[in-house]
Amino acid sequence: MLDDVIDNLKDEIVKTTQEIVRIPSVYAKSSDKTKPFGENVNSALEYMLDLGKKLGFRTKNVDGYCGYIEFGKGDELLGIIGHLDVVPEGTGWTFPPFSATISDGKIFGRGAIDDKGPVVASLYAMKAVMDNCKLNKRVRLILGLNEENDWKCINYYKEHEEAPTVGFSPDADFPCIYAEKSILSCYLKENYTSDSAKIKIKEIDCNNNALNVVPKFCSIVLKIAENNINVDDFTKTVEKYIKENNYNIEIEKINDNEVKLTSHGLQSHAAFPEAGVNAISRLLVILDLTFKNYNCNLELLDFFNKYIKTELNGESLGISCEDESGNLTLNVSNLSLDNGILKMGMNLRIPVKTPIEKIENMFKTLCNNYSNMSFEEGAIQNALYVPKDNELVQTLCKIFNEETNSNEEPVAIGGGTYARAFKNCISFGPNFPGHKDMCHQTDEYIEIDNLILACKIYAKAIIELGK
Repeated sequence: MLDDVIDNLKDEIVKTTQEIVRIPSVYAKSSDKTKPFGENVNSALEYMLDLGKKLGFRTKNVDGYCGYIEFGKGDELLGIIGHLDVVPEGTGWTFPPFSATISDGKIFGRGAIDDKGPVVASLYAMKAVMDNCKLNKRVRLILGLNEENDWKCINYYKEHEEAPTVGFSPDADFPCIYAEKSILSCYLKENYTSDSAKIKIKEIDCNNNALNVVPKFCSIVLKIAENNINVDDFTKTVEKYIKENNYNIEIEKINDNEVKLTSHGLQSHAAFPEAGVNAISRLLVILDLTFKNYNCNLELLDFFNKYIKTELNGESLGISCEDESGNLTLNVSNLSLDNGILKMGMNLRIPVKTPIEKIENMFKTLCNNYSNMSFEEGAIQNALYVPKDNELVQTLCKIFNEETNSNEEPVAIGGGTYARAFKNCISFGPNFPGHKDMCHQTDEYIEIDNLILACKIYAKAIIELGK
């Protein structure tokens, strides 16, 4: 019966997904305390809360940091935890990234699968259950607004609102997730003095790439000391290195003593960097070869070459460690030069049985080999590990398999979801086994058939967990 109800809601689900995707809810600095993550992110929250009211739910705006949509009665709370913020759109899209264009049975747009489409599917699953079933728990859709940055939204929620007694996050893969790696964002910094250097970095641009995204673009302008290096010869040398490595890097002579290198890659989620091509890493490879060819010492380049250097697929292994959740991956995410500090941002996904401190200490020890290098810790998210035989894992996995007539096993991922913010909570969908994960990628989309199927699966989960 619920399947028929949701099928009748299909057009509304698709329309709602398009409307929320069209809101460019990328984090922006804000001085407005009621909109701490910027105007557009707040607009996405207001849209969902207004829709929740129209659909007959109770709603609350939690001081602009997050919000929730709720129905039902009972002492216990079933939580569905998603987010409305998105990573920056990037470049190279077939359709405008916030157009929510429908083509080939898919809704294209930034946030379509991460995490707006799944949030909409969860909301309409709640609507179908609320109108047709009786539960013993309250059901609450928690709307985070800062998931792609530092989780200030969900931390604020935990300080001011009720924690779910059980729940799931529709922000990863089916059948369900039993383990999520630790996440470490960090920086390597070099005090950069180049007054007497034969080659000087003048400016760097990587579109302020987010730390949890494999960068598809980076450019750098180099100033050449005319009395030491012939610019034409320099250009030929760099071109030779680019050709030998088969990299998509352009070199442009700006004037008699400046050249610009522009590196192009393929964007993907930092949780699976092997799916992308890292534009920054490739550029660093060429810079290291070039600087050393002209006997110029740049410690950050040397560090990168010795300890991080990536292969063509954009993946880096910083240390040998592996368990059932996979191996350690490292994404060079950002590069900047500001006030004499050359800074490289990285995002690491660490196997669940490896202490984060082990990785941090490794970087600190290696930095001691250099006179101008230092390590800076950024955001940390501790691993999530729930045994496969846990009741919640088994329940959600069974629901998925019954609804799809499959026999899938719970999986471990490198991504981080809100599931790790609460006890008795795991991630559940929306990406289906065997389907390409478009999270954080150019031309992100969600298949409409999968969006509706996910809605039906979530409705069954709400009924089962809400008993």
